[in-house]
Amino acid sequence: MSLTLRTISREQHLAYIQSLPSASHMQVPAWADVKAEWRSESLGWFDRSGELVGAGLVLYRQLPKIKRYLAYLPEGPVINWYAPNLNEWLEPMLAHLKHQGAFSVKMGPPVIIRRWEANSIKAGIQSPDVKRLRDIEADFIEPRAFEVADKLRRMGWQQGEDGGAGFGDVQPRYVYQVPLANRSLEDVHKNFNQLWRRNIKKAEKAGVEVVQAGYHDLEEWQRLYEITAVRDHFRPRPLSYFQRMWSALNSEDPNRMRLYFARHNGVNLSAATMLIVGGHVWYSYGASDNIGREFRPSNAMQWRMLRDAYALGATVYDLRGISDSLDETDHLFGLIQFKVGTGGQAAEYLGEWDFPLNKLLHKALDIYMSRR
Repeated sequence: MSLTLRTISREQHLAYIQSLPSASHMQVPAWADVKAEWRSESLGWFDRSGELVGAGLVLYRQLPKIKRYLAYLPEGPVINWYAPNLNEWLEPMLAHLKHQGAFSVKMGPPVIIRRWEANSIKAGIQSPDVKRLRDIEADFIEPRAFEVADKLRRMGWQQGEDGGAGFGDVQPRYVYQVPLANRSLEDVHKNFNQLWRRNIKKAEKAGVEVVQAGYHDLEEWQRLYEITAVRDHFRPRPLSYFQRMWSALNSEDPNRMRLYFARHNGVNLSAATMLIVGGHVWYSYGASDNIGREFRPSNAMQWRMLRDAYALGATVYDLRGISDSLDETDHLFGLIQFKVGTGGQAAEYLGEWDFPLNKLLHKALDIYMSRR
């Protein structure tokens, strides 16, 4: 199969994404507008007959003072990763990006290596010998993923040092997902742990109501999000980021991004954003007040979002990143504990990979990033 690669229009790119069961929300053309500080380009792979068979959103970040760029394909490109001739897909991409002035390429193959069921993780948390997810035997292993990793190494790609947790600027290597395909909602609810089921009931009894909101409610979202940032010690994104995200994603597809609030007696206690691409639905950002936690608004909100995802025909409800640490003293442990309660699965992706097109500049960037 001989492939050619060239820049494609956003319309071609979107049409290709819409023809697939799903793709990452970071690989839709509108994501370029969300990341307004990066230059962007849509790439297309064409087979011999001229049919579009793959696409990628590239974000270019310029180095200070010189016209050289880091080229980044977050959770992409959207190609056939299991193709035996993977080099025929990636080599034209590298040549093109080099021509565009890239000194280094970073990508995140959307390839899952391992999955762990909730029960296996619970057993692992209770075992004194288990410190990380990797210490638990996986319930599912994808042998082809290891072949992909081997091929990438042989081509000169280097696995990113994301430390496993994958928070910050890199995409999470470990995520938590609730599979919905071929399951009933009753089955999904039954798989929640006892605490989750109890908390959902508690919220219902207390009269917590979960509502879907709109663009004009983003200021209220921001209020809750900034309270969360102070409590959890992270730097919040500005309101303008979420407004841009809403406008960009929903102008591409009116149902790409949603906002939810859980409220009690008219007071908003927690909020979340949800992203939808085909059959994949993500719980993207979450926020909550310091008050009213006894009413369990977050459990009620997740259950509503999960039901809505199900009604949309989603095959997976993705709770996004978790740390791989199962150490109860770790500050990120509460996150995996909360998500495991949904009864889903932890999944490990291949992680992010770098290709230094200019080794000197790539090294300089590494040093610069490590000092930040």
